[in-house]
Amino acid sequence: MPDVNANLAMTHLVPLAAKEVDENKVTPGVLGFIVFAVMALAVWGLMKSMNRHMGKVDFKEKPADQEPVGADAGKSAQQGS
Repeated sequence: MPDVNANLAMTHLVPLAAKEVDENKVTPGVLGFIVFAVMALAVWGLMKSMNRHMGKVDFKEKPADQEPVGADAGKSAQQGS
């Protein structure tokens, strides 16, 4: 049965391929639009995700004279041993 479907598809597609293509009237068609739309949605989603992640970032720098928060715990553990 698959041979019948392949044969039927080839008989319908061969005449379409045999037509001469006018290079001045070639358009991307529906497939081109679908690919473009999917890429646009992907970029939109990535930008939305990037904005969400950038909102979580703290841009304020700590003064240089202060030690990091974890540095005090490490020193007290070393002195106790």
